[in-house]
Amino acid sequence: MSASTDTASSSPARRAPLARRVRMLMPYVLLAIMLVAFFTLPRLTGRSATSFNIYNSLQVWASVGLLALGVGLTMIAGEFDLGSLGVYAVSGMIAVKVGEHGALLGILAAIGVGLLVGLVQGVLVARLRINSMPVTLGFFIALLGTTQALSNSMSVSFSNLGAGMALDAAKLVFFSWRSIIAIALFAAVIVAMRYTRFGREVRAVGGDRRASRIVGVEVDRVLISVFVISGLCSAVGGSLLAYSLATAMPNPGLTPLTFAVTAVLIGGVSLVGGSGSALGVALGAFTLSLLKELFSVMAAPDYYEAIVRGALLVVATIIAAPALVSWWKSVRAPRVGRQPLGSAKL
Repeated sequence: MSASTDTASSSPARRAPLARRVRMLMPYVLLAIMLVAFFTLPRLTGRSATSFNIYNSLQVWASVGLLALGVGLTMIAGEFDLGSLGVYAVSGMIAVKVGEHGALLGILAAIGVGLLVGLVQGVLVARLRINSMPVTLGFFIALLGTTQALSNSMSVSFSNLGAGMALDAAKLVFFSWRSIIAIALFAAVIVAMRYTRFGREVRAVGGDRRASRIVGVEVDRVLISVFVISGLCSAVGGSLLAYSLATAMPNPGLTPLTFAVTAVLIGGVSLVGGSGSALGVALGAFTLSLLKELFSVMAAPDYYEAIVRGALLVVATIIAAPALVSWWKSVRAPRVGRQPLGSAKL
């Protein structure tokens, strides 16, 4: 077998691990760059980042990071949960309305709805073996309509201001109960994805569903589980945010979802499924939270943050592209069968 054939046949196997390593390292590198920018760039405008700004960043992270976690898990499993944004919206509305009779009761009601929506979506996708996009899009539209029906298309205030103040009260300088709850949920999923059979099965299902069935993975159970977890995370994030704002909005817009998807992708989750981690999603979400707070510290218009966030997503996608990794390996590889210029025999 020729050397060139050897190289060609082995390149896919060698390329995949390198592309995966790039995605794994990317959230750490981007977070490090963002931390440097966060503490240096404000000085150019005569301002400086303080511990309060770190606290604010963690508050943003707690709000949208859980939505990113739910979306990220479904993407690792090879699916996409658009319905999570609908759960995020309706859970806040339910928590505020039911929470008038008890703050904890409101959160539990919102979580119950999130779990139910995740279960139904997961069952439909897994048992009927249909693409998750149209199913979850339908749920998103229906849940958004439900949110508007519950509120008559108007924002609903939450009279229990004490609950929101308690959730947002600073703990250990940087944290609040809201961010601590988000950290606890992330930690539980990180442990499950890294150290349990569930995490291995989620990646296996996302990588090759047919092969997973052949080796005995209960694919339906795995898919249903990730949608249920997505519903849980979205419900907790949406309900706690509504309590903190003391308001539930009838339509959150697409910003939370675009933030979440961007966090997932710069966090190293593959678009085709099968690779990624909950820790990477957490780092990606925190990077974007710092970016948002950075422009707030610098008193810059909001659209600057949107422009940089979009550019960051494009750059991260290009960096992790398999074709780019392949090109880089070909540039570094020794040229087989080529002679230096002028060395050819006459």
